[in-house]
Amino acid sequence: MNLKQAGSGADVDERLAALMTNANAVRAITAAVEGTIGPKGLDTMLVDRFGEVIITNDGVTILDKMDVNHPAAKMLINIAKAQQAEVGDGTTTATIMAGTLVAEGVSQVIRGVPVARVIEGVKYGVAHVIKAIKERGRQVNDIDDPILRRIAMIAGREHEDIADLVVEAARLIGVGKLSENTFKLSEIITAEAGADNEVFMGVIVNQERMTQEMPERIEKAKILLIDDALEPEEIEDEALSTEAGFKRYIELQDEFKNNIHKIVQLGVNVVMVDRGVHEAAEEILTDAGVQVVQRVSAKDLRRVADHAGARMIKRTGLKKNAADIEKYLGYAEKVYEDEKLEHMRVLGGRGKPMATILVGAATEEVVGERERIAKDAASSVQAAVKGGYVPGGGSMEISMAREVIKFRENLKGMSAYGIDCVVNALKQPLSQIVENAGYNPLEKVEEVINAQVAAETDSLGVDCDSGEVADMLERGVVDPVPVKLHAIKAAGEVAVAILRIDTIIKKKEENTAAQKSGGSIENEMPDF
Repeated sequence: MNLKQAGSGADVDERLAALMTNANAVRAITAAVEGTIGPKGLDTMLVDRFGEVIITNDGVTILDKMDVNHPAAKMLINIAKAQQAEVGDGTTTATIMAGTLVAEGVSQVIRGVPVARVIEGVKYGVAHVIKAIKERGRQVNDIDDPILRRIAMIAGREHEDIADLVVEAARLIGVGKLSENTFKLSEIITAEAGADNEVFMGVIVNQERMTQEMPERIEKAKILLIDDALEPEEIEDEALSTEAGFKRYIELQDEFKNNIHKIVQLGVNVVMVDRGVHEAAEEILTDAGVQVVQRVSAKDLRRVADHAGARMIKRTGLKKNAADIEKYLGYAEKVYEDEKLEHMRVLGGRGKPMATILVGAATEEVVGERERIAKDAASSVQAAVKGGYVPGGGSMEISMAREVIKFRENLKGMSAYGIDCVVNALKQPLSQIVENAGYNPLEKVEEVINAQVAAETDSLGVDCDSGEVADMLERGVVDPVPVKLHAIKAAGEVAVAILRIDTIIKKKEENTAAQKSGGSIENEMPDF
C-alpha cells in the first residue's frame, strides 16, 4: 500500500510520511498474529530458505522467526519479546492492542488532531485501565484452587495432559517458591521426542555419561561440579620449547593427576564438568568407578548445584586441600542415565527442592511446539498465583473500554481523542477472537457491551462455539492479572513510542578503519 492509498485517496502531508510508513509496518506485523488468537485461532507456518518448517500459533514465536527489517516493526516485536520474558504469555494480545493503538492514533492525526494530544490521551487512558484491572483482580485461594487448571488449559491451548503436568508441578513446588521473583516455573520444562509425560522432584541434565565404561547409576551420590574444563593448566608453546618450560609442563601434569586422585580419595562418585575432560582424568576416574558428565550447560549446572546443595568450583580450585574441597560437594539420593532419552537425572538432592516437567512428544517435529505450549501454561499459572486473575476471552478489555470512556470528559480539548484510541484498542481482542470463530465482530462486541451494562458485570464475553453471550468466570475462562497488566502497559508504551516518531533518517555506516586512518569527511557523510 502506498501513502496515497493509506490516506484514502488524498495527498498525505510530507510531515505525516514517517507516521504513515510506521503505521503500515505495524499493521503488517499485527496481521501476522491476529488470526491465532482465541480458541478458534489458526496456526501459522514459518518456512526458512532451507525449507525448515515451524507450525505454531504462539505469537512470540511467529514474531521472533519473521524476517523483518522495518525499525517500527522491530519495535513491536521487541515489545512482544519483553512480554514473553516478563510474564511468559499474552504476547498476541499485546501486539494486537499496540497495532490498534497506532492505527487509531494515525487516523486521529490525519483528521487533524495533534500527535501530542493523541499521546496525552493514550497515556491517560492506559494508566486508568491498569489501575482498574489491579482493583478487580481475584486472588487464587490456594495451590489446589481449580481455577489454576483452567488457567493452564487456556494458556496451554486446551492440551489437558500439559495442563495436568503444570498444575501437578505447581503443587509439588508450592506457593512460596512460585511467589519468588527469581524463580520461573517455565524454566523447569523440557520436551523430548519419545518421552512419557512426567513430573518428578529432581533435575535433568541433557548430556550422557562420558563413556560406557563408567557406571550408569550411582546411589548416594557425592557430586562435584566443575565450572571449567577438567584439564591441566596450559603453557605457551614458546615456553614449552625451553628446558624450564618443559619442566613446568611436567609439574603441571603431575599436579593435575594428583588433584584427580584427591577427588577420588574424597569419595566423589559423580563429576559434572562445564567443558571437556582430559584423557588422564578420564582414565583415573573411570578406573575409580566415578560417573563423569562433560559439556554440561551452565543452566543445568546451576540447577544441579541448587538441588544437590553444591557449589561450583574452577579447575584451579582443585589445588585446595581436601577439607576445603569438601565444602563444595553436593549430595543426591540417585544419579542415573536414561539411555532411551539420552540424558542424566539427579534425584533426591539435599539442597533446594527442584521439580522437572518432562513433556513427551510423538515426533521431533512437534517437540518445540509442545514445549512452547507447556511454558505458556506454566508462566500463566505462576502469574495467577502471584497476582490473581480476571475474566478472560476479551471480556475484561470490554469492561475496561466502558470504564475508560467515562473519563473522556475529564480531558480538555483534543486529548479526548486519545481516549478513543484506547477504547477501540481494548475492544480489539474480543473483536478478533469472535472474527476468528466465524462471527460478525461488530455485532458481537456490541452485544457484549450491552449485556455487561444490563447485568452490571465485567465477566460477560462470547462463547465461541455457540456465538452466545456467556459468563467467562462461570466457564472458567480467565487470564492472570500480571499477563493482562503487562500486555496493556506494553501496548501503550510501544504505541506512544511509534506515534512520537516524526522523521526517519538513515544512519551513516560507522567506518572505524577509515576514522582511525583519518578518512575523508566525504566518505563519512550519511546516505539519505
